Amino acid sequence: MANEANEVVQTEAANEIEEMDFAAMLEESFKKESGRDALIDGVIVEIKDDVALVDVGKKLEGRLNVSELLDAKGNLAYKVGDAIKVVISGFRNERPNVSHKKAIRKERVKDFIAEYKEDDERVIDIKITGKNKGGFIAEGENDVEFFLPRSQAAVKDTNSLMGKTLKVKIIKIDEENESIIVSRKKFLDDERKKRKEVVQDLIDADQAVEGTIKKITTYGMFVDVGGIDGLVHYSEISYKGPVNPSTIYKEGEVVPVKAIKYDKEKRHLSLSIKAAMPDPWEEIKDQLEVGDAISVTISNIEPYGAFVDLGNDIEGFLHISEISWDKNIKHPRDYIEEGQEVDVEVIEIDANDRRLRVSLKNVLPKPFEEFKKSYKVGDVVKGTVTTITNFGAFVKIGSIEGLLHNEDASWSRNDKCKELLKVGDEIEVKIIKIDNENEKISLSKKELEDSPIQQYSKKHANGDIVTGTIRDIKEFGIFVELEDNVDALIRKEDLGQVNEEDLKVGDTIEAAITFIDEKKNRIRLSVRRLSKLKEREVLKEINKEEKMTLGDIIKDQLK
Repeated sequence: MANEANEVVQTEAANEIEEMDFAAMLEESFKKESGRDALIDGVIVEIKDDVALVDVGKKLEGRLNVSELLDAKGNLAYKVGDAIKVVISGFRNERPNVSHKKAIRKERVKDFIAEYKEDDERVIDIKITGKNKGGFIAEGENDVEFFLPRSQAAVKDTNSLMGKTLKVKIIKIDEENESIIVSRKKFLDDERKKRKEVVQDLIDADQAVEGTIKKITTYGMFVDVGGIDGLVHYSEISYKGPVNPSTIYKEGEVVPVKAIKYDKEKRHLSLSIKAAMPDPWEEIKDQLEVGDAISVTISNIEPYGAFVDLGNDIEGFLHISEISWDKNIKHPRDYIEEGQEVDVEVIEIDANDRRLRVSLKNVLPKPFEEFKKSYKVGDVVKGTVTTITNFGAFVKIGSIEGLLHNEDASWSRNDKCKELLKVGDEIEVKIIKIDNENEKISLSKKELEDSPIQQYSKKHANGDIVTGTIRDIKEFGIFVELEDNVDALIRKEDLGQVNEEDLKVGDTIEAAITFIDEKKNRIRLSVRRLSKLKEREVLKEINKEEKMTLGDIIKDQLK
């Protein structure tokens, strides 16, 4: 039994070897007959389910997957009896397997090779579709098949290439095996060489050239110059300074550029649009001077001011303090808007540092001059409190602010503006001074009321004897507080026989009023005059008594 089994195994093995040899011989015969042309003209003899049978000659029918006969919509593109080109891809049970798609690719490769010229340096786009031990199988335009050797892939991780699209160059045409060999390495080497030559030419020429915008980003634009991409940084677009390129340009637009720098290590080419254009600062440095009035357009507004466009790629700065004579500007947008055309005055220009500052308020009527046309010293006006400080309050009258000092707010020495007023209060004040030189206005609120001395004078007169409390002692005299918080001064020479060293603050002192000055708001007292008044009173009494006595004597004598 064992011998019979062995004989069966040996017979099957022999048959398998014979079948393999036959298939190989058959395939070889096809190759010999067709020479270098591996394409076979076949005829479809049967289409059933997912297999079609194709007559390939030698009384053989090859098996073809029906999927290769479908069009783009999934419908059969052929029928029984149609002639079709195929290639034998292998054998199974003495029947060849054929492929129509491979035949088409081979035909396209043949056509490509036939048209190829040795000096063809074209760049080809290929897509990696498969790989073998030697490298990668790829497809190009019109489904032409290419071979990319592993050594020519120019990438460390070859697994990452599957499905990728690459740019390559042809390095060899194998007509015998109908193979087109390409190289990504050659493409990259040639590009680097070309880039180096183009960049060097750009740097050496130092001239403006035309470039095409390929991509716009927030930090600049990538521009193609002679097949080389360079970056135009957003600060190199305009002499105005950094700008948003997407608001000015579109991808595909042609722009003038100039090479300004090349980083060999990073292979980074820096381009400039503004360097390719005339420098507007050179044009205006001899034409514009401080004090000139010019028309500008508000291009951008910030909380601290606004940028203005002169219309020739130069931008000036309008600080918030130069927008209006109003000192309480909260935001420039309350006075100006973007796109607005305004007249301004040049207040600073520096062509070397590319700095231009302008003023809007300088071309507007000066509030102080307008104020003087409408108001004068002595006028009583209404105003609004805008600011309160430790020394007083600022009151807005029309378009200008005047100062109400603490000492002019009230007749009381202890009252301060911050205690009497608050921002936003509308108050009535009197203009007491207009300082033309410093353009300042002084106001008074207390002058609208009778002063304590004016009220005091209604009840007292010169010569009245009064009593007060010593409030302060100075070298020149003492200050005395009378009734109703009225201050009076006794000069040192008016103390008379009183020893000033015996006096102290808080003591009560008696004196006579020497004069009351309502305009200057002063009262003068004198102890010396008080003494004289008292002496007169005594003399008057004495005289009176003496008179009466003499009369009585005469009267008695007449009797």
